[in-house]
Amino acid sequence: MQTEVKQPTTSEWNRKKVSVGIENHYRSSNTVTLFNGDCMDLLGEIPDEEAMLVVTSPPYNLGKEYERVLEIDRYLAQQKKVIEECVRILHPMGSICWEVGNYVNNGEIIPLDILLYSIFHDLDLHLRNRIIWHFEHGLHCSKRLSGRYEVILWFTKSDDYKFNLDPIRIPQKYPGKKYFKGPKTGQYSCNPNGKNPGDLWVIPNVKHNHVEKTVHPCQYPVGLIERLVLSMTEEGDLVFDPFMGVGTTAVAAVLNNRRPAGAEIRGDYYDIAVDRIKKASTGELRTRPMDKEVYRPPKKSKLAINPFMES
Repeated sequence: MQTEVKQPTTSEWNRKKVSVGIENHYRSSNTVTLFNGDCMDLLGEIPDEEAMLVVTSPPYNLGKEYERVLEIDRYLAQQKKVIEECVRILHPMGSICWEVGNYVNNGEIIPLDILLYSIFHDLDLHLRNRIIWHFEHGLHCSKRLSGRYEVILWFTKSDDYKFNLDPIRIPQKYPGKKYFKGPKTGQYSCNPNGKNPGDLWVIPNVKHNHVEKTVHPCQYPVGLIERLVLSMTEEGDLVFDPFMGVGTTAVAAVLNNRRPAGAEIRGDYYDIAVDRIKKASTGELRTRPMDKEVYRPPKKSKLAINPFMES
């Protein structure tokens, strides 16, 4: 049975300007911890059951500039070590969200979420959702359908976990719908605060003209992580990311008054993360709002009119 969480006010959900200090080594009193080095070293500094949310997007073993391609068994063994430590630091009421795509080997795709599932299952975690993150832009394939989604595996450590749906509700499709029979006839049938967003999330990925774009080739959007932070933690909770990259998880946490901690082994990404976190804390960082609708060009726009079709 899941725990009821005290409902925050609307003002508490709004982003607040806060002043943060960034520490390189972990203490429970830190506002932000960002370690420039191997995540296993930072994990060793964190006490058991400290983090309310672990959220990350690990390397996909594709040979990107920040990773070295390994045999798939070695890759999974490496991931297992990190996951085991993340489970150790996870609060009994906490969640782990592992965001992954596909490993590609000689043109064949291997879904990493399927390969990783057994690691979490063997650690007695409970899969709550397999969230599909859908985006509309990316590489175009010629010999298979172009990939336009990734997966977030959401696990909890127990059946008594933090989850608050209200901050991430989306507009109802039919807000004016009413009951047409029974004791509630004539009353509105929907939740006035909006509906459950479901497990298919349509959020633009960070490409060249995205407001959040940095030099990182596989950066995920702040709004994606905000949904997880807002629904699975409360203000002041620790949010941990073992593969911090350019700091998106930390930005989402800071913007919503959570305490981020994480590691990044590359110095250039670390420096960008520090800069983004500082700007987020003072309100200077530009991000795409979590609830902003996907852009659709006007039908009469020249770009939206097909020049190859007869009028």
